[in-house]
Amino acid sequence: MGRCCDSCGDYKTNSNFSRNQLMKGSDARCKDCVGGGSSYAHAPAPVSHQCHQCSRLFNDSNQLEMHMQTHRARNVACPVCRETRFRSGANAIQHVESGYCTGCTGQDNARQQIYEFAARQGKLKNYMTGTPMLTYGDNGPYGTVPDLPYCCPECNKSFRQMSQLLQHQDNKHRNNNMLTY
Repeated sequence: MGRCCDSCGDYKTNSNFSRNQLMKGSDARCKDCVGGGSSYAHAPAPVSHQCHQCSRLFNDSNQLEMHMQTHRARNVACPVCRETRFRSGANAIQHVESGYCTGCTGQDNARQQIYEFAARQGKLKNYMTGTPMLTYGDNGPYGTVPDLPYCCPECNKSFRQMSQLLQHQDNKHRNNNMLTY
């Protein structure tokens, strides 16, 4: 079984398409065209994105943005254990939310701790979907963590994890300074 590539127009077997491209139906592009392969002279040439610090080349801006994180200084501290070894606030929060922070082990406990940390920070309250209320119960002083407790104030997208919101802010709105404490 096969299909025509939307970019080069050649008929190819399904094995020449990635799973994601096959799901696109008639808009599917073969692996050569997606990867910028040179086997077809009429395939579109990939746009090069070059790192201005180390000159590495990338096929798209997303790959370049992910690479640029490797050039950041490791000067962000974990809000729980205070260990300073992270390149961004999102990385520090991921450390906690993963459940591996020595300050609060376990993913459920970590999620509760990050939620309470955000509730205590005046600046981060703007990024919460609701106003956490002080309560007295088994779930901590700020109650149960809602399913999507964090929200981007710039585009109203909601997030389950604080690290997801921080990555979103950094990548989509160029704001990597929201986690200061």
